[in-house]
Amino acid sequence: MKVCIAAFSCALFFSASSQAIELSGNITSELRYFPDAPVSFGASKFDRGSSLSFSFAPEIYHEWNGGERAIIFSPFLRWDESDSQRTHRDIRELNMLIVQGDWEWRLGLGRVFWGVAESQHLVDIINQTDSVENIDGEDKLGQPMIQASWSQDWGVLDLFVLPGFRERTFAGERGRLRSPLVVDTENPVYESKDEDRHVDYAIRWSHSLGVWDVGLSNFYGTSRTPELRQRGYKLIPHYNLINQTGIDLQATLDEWILKLESVYRIDQRKSGDKNYAALVGGFEYTFVGAFETDADVGWLVEYHYDDRQKDATSPFQNDLFTAVRIALNDVQSSELLAGAFVDLDQGGYSLRLEANRRIGDVWKLSLEYQGFNNIDPDDMLYAQRQEDYLQAELSWFF
Repeated sequence: MKVCIAAFSCALFFSASSQAIELSGNITSELRYFPDAPVSFGASKFDRGSSLSFSFAPEIYHEWNGGERAIIFSPFLRWDESDSQRTHRDIRELNMLIVQGDWEWRLGLGRVFWGVAESQHLVDIINQTDSVENIDGEDKLGQPMIQASWSQDWGVLDLFVLPGFRERTFAGERGRLRSPLVVDTENPVYESKDEDRHVDYAIRWSHSLGVWDVGLSNFYGTSRTPELRQRGYKLIPHYNLINQTGIDLQATLDEWILKLESVYRIDQRKSGDKNYAALVGGFEYTFVGAFETDADVGWLVEYHYDDRQKDATSPFQNDLFTAVRIALNDVQSSELLAGAFVDLDQGGYSLRLEANRRIGDVWKLSLEYQGFNNIDPDDMLYAQRQEDYLQAELSWFF
């Protein structure tokens, strides 16, 4: 890693001798309030109440040769007053872009997003989830990669070589939004004899066909989602080798947007009984200029299915997500998303609200609420039943 950083620093220095370097990013203060004590093993009275945290996410970008060469560097640092595991640092991106004809290369540490659904990203598998950041799974760790993109009339073909594996982050003993037992991140178990040095591979074809945006992908390598197996009073993460094929579809039909993500995953263990299929699909309908105002109001409905049912490593095996999205389209870019996940088997549900609004030119206020209600003991979310929280963030952008 140090060699990689040094090489990129030299490249940045020499290429920047006559070119400008763009610096941007944000510093964010975060306050979370938990009204209830957790059910976690070892919980104490200090686990109830508020928790303060700060994050620093700068980005340095430099391009030359008319944009055919570029370097991006995006480190991330968080300090959390309660959870030592959430206090962490990462390099989200440190890569070089090389454009040559129809080919585009990215070398280094990067982040890649695949998917179209709002409530779950089934096909998104390149990067590991930084789960101490949020339970929505949208924060990702930087992944070592070589990415080659080939653009043709018939679509874009992306090829990935992924040397090195990033383990998922988990909350520590004093952390919140965790299972009753702490996950032992010091002793992960790998199916591959190469452990975290296993080289993964992925390929994706994407294209726009009329109103349809289509993506087909395949990934072979170490699963980003570990199986958590109990050993004593801890959970041990097991990372298996998998072969996952996925499809993502989106159709834009005026005010309607239709979405579908589906995967079929083959577990490489000889038993073969861990293979499964899963999907998330639905629609978003937007009332443009609702109530004769400048605001847009969207209605989202997405259905989740996983044929492993109770054996699923995801809580979404037969669930429905519905939400309302409001964009005021004002100068402060005020937005709100309020929705609920409903378990169609047991009847439990969780509520989620996200809202944000710019303040002036460089400040942004964000609010988030997550609540768990009537969760059945057989539901994976049962461990989170007392993890309701309210979060406020104030960010300064530069």
